[in-house]
Amino acid sequence: MTGLIQVLGVIFGAMLILVGVLESFFFRDQRFHRLFLIKPDDVPAVRMWTFNLGFYNMIWGVGAIIGALMLTGSDPGAGRALLLFTAAGHVLLGIILFVSERRLWASALAEALLPAVIVGLLLL
Repeated sequence: MTGLIQVLGVIFGAMLILVGVLESFFFRDQRFHRLFLIKPDDVPAVRMWTFNLGFYNMIWGVGAIIGALMLTGSDPGAGRALLLFTAAGHVLLGIILFVSERRLWASALAEALLPAVIVGLLLL
């Protein structure tokens, strides 16, 4: 079971890093405006939050990967705690995203579903 959790944790972390890169460095690209619910005229106004939010996601992603890799290291309890915190946090963040903007339901689901599976596996 630990191997499965590790794989899912690394996938989760990689997804967060990818989303963070999109948010921080590609928010100006009109192909992603629909994903972020922004209009071209809004780009200067949202630059600060998208740039920072992207780095938050990249850091969360690194935490998830480190936690997953630590599960088979010398202190698996620390890895479990780190991955559990990261995954549970994103379950809550997905719920908050859905409640705050229903049009982003698919993003909310993407943010919460895999972490919810990870949380479930960690708590079994």
